[in-house]
Amino acid sequence: MLTTRYAWRVIATPSKTQLRWELAIVLALSFGAAGVRAIVVIVERLSSEVALSSQTATINRPLADRATFDLIYQLLSFAFGLAPVALVAYLLWRRRAPHLGNLGLGRLPRMRRGWWGRESAFGLLLAAAIGIPGLVFYVFARGIGINTTVIPAALDTYWWTVPVLVLMALKAALGEELIVVAYVFDRLKRLGVGPIATIVSSALLRGSYHLYQGFGGFVGNVVMGLVFGWAYQRWGRSLPLIVAHWVLDIVSFVGYPLAVALWPAFFSLPAAA
Repeated sequence: MLTTRYAWRVIATPSKTQLRWELAIVLALSFGAAGVRAIVVIVERLSSEVALSSQTATINRPLADRATFDLIYQLLSFAFGLAPVALVAYLLWRRRAPHLGNLGLGRLPRMRRGWWGRESAFGLLLAAAIGIPGLVFYVFARGIGINTTVIPAALDTYWWTVPVLVLMALKAALGEELIVVAYVFDRLKRLGVGPIATIVSSALLRGSYHLYQGFGGFVGNVVMGLVFGWAYQRWGRSLPLIVAHWVLDIVSFVGYPLAVALWPAFFSLPAAA
């Protein structure tokens, strides 16, 4: 008969078959499903009589006609959108601190005080390194007709618009970096997948659920995924990736009206066909 302590170890160490099922279920509840939907969307876009470059892809849109209910729905979207993040945090939770160490979060024994400040600063540098070339590539991709016009935010202007967009940026940053990078890396490593294959797989997954934007969105996010995956493989820390992604999305979501005003030829809506 197994002792209680030994039985706990058996339960806490899933087999490779269990890990594969777990990985499939988590992705089916999150970005795997989003990737499948995005593939269907891009096929639909390509089969349309309207050219891809004349179509639009809106990321943040109103969810109700009345401001109060729009705010409620937006907050519900934020809260329930973090459920998959809570799930992977539960699955990878450590009994000892740092409890979220398997997700690349928390202070390790070797770290000095102020570690979060240094990691956040690295995240800002990473955002600049990704964001500036990414903007140039978006303009290029739209110019050659392989991308839609991406509208980061189409919300009406209320007192809560900017805070909600900041929350939506945080939801995207936490979800993508903790699931598509940290969780996927942990599970693929346990399944015996090598680091290069893991980085490429994570990057392709990131690109897949951005296909609804067009092929430019796919390629740009695959490149971003390769850089973020390499950084995570090198240092094993999630906070810089979360900060970088959060900053990029805040600039994109909140700064979109300013971009339209300054560069209308590149960011305004395409002319109706």
